Amino acid sequence: MRLRSLLFVPGDSERKFAKARTTGADALILDLEDSVAPPQKPRAREHVATLLRDQASRAWSFFVRVNALDSGLTLDDLAAVVQPGLDGLLIPKANGAEDIARFGHYLDALEATAGMAAGSVKLAVVTTETPRAMFNLGSYAPAHPRLVMLTWGAEDLAAAIGATDNRESDGAWTEPYRFVRTQCLFAASAAEVTPIDTIHADFRDAEGLERECRRSRRDGFLGRMAIHPDQVAIINRCYTPSDAEIAHARRIVEAFAADPGAATIGLDGKMIDIPHLKAACKVLASI
Repeated sequence: MRLRSLLFVPGDSERKFAKARTTGADALILDLEDSVAPPQKPRAREHVATLLRDQASRAWSFFVRVNALDSGLTLDDLAAVVQPGLDGLLIPKANGAEDIARFGHYLDALEATAGMAAGSVKLAVVTTETPRAMFNLGSYAPAHPRLVMLTWGAEDLAAAIGATDNRESDGAWTEPYRFVRTQCLFAASAAEVTPIDTIHADFRDAEGLERECRRSRRDGFLGRMAIHPDQVAIINRCYTPSDAEIAHARRIVEAFAADPGAATIGLDGKMIDIPHLKAACKVLASI
């Protein structure tokens, strides 16, 4: 499952879904949570269930963001959307691995009822939306068998802790949110799942999005959430290794393959060791 770009789509909007499916996003996240007003949630749930029943071929993964466990809406969401065609769930406001285990138990039963193969529905988690969650980031390792991705969010956390803003005047994250971002990256790495960076809220700021994506990939994130179709192409470009990067990674792998007993090799006048080999393998695995 390739996850560079994951585009949110309100679950109650046929128009936005029709546009989103042509953007080239690796995954669409049909949203039943924050982008749907409470009175519209039953309608959104049924709309998403109808979309899932369309078995036409698609080039993207179908995710659904359900409502949080403390909302009283989660089981109704799951009952509607766990059916053939669903690739994954995005879990909001998770407090740690115990929540993921709970979703796993629900899915075990619902997949069986729907006639789906056990483990079909994967889990992606927003890990940083509650203060409690920040003390449980290490709990995701070792990863639950369904877990494929960890990401982070700033807005719900800011509201929870009473922050008046989470950005500096120049647009940079304030210190608490730089810490949150870093901890999510380490948690995903420890769990050996894909680390995905958070949204860039100003969807008109293409230059700022590209700058943030390049920094993000430099730091180790492998993809990004999107809130507007225009963001997808930028995200895909920034998180896709260049031809030069791929060629260099292949040369490293080939050099070590030619000398299996070596811990270091010389390449282009530089010493290359095992961490370089691991990084090269990750580059090749992402294409």
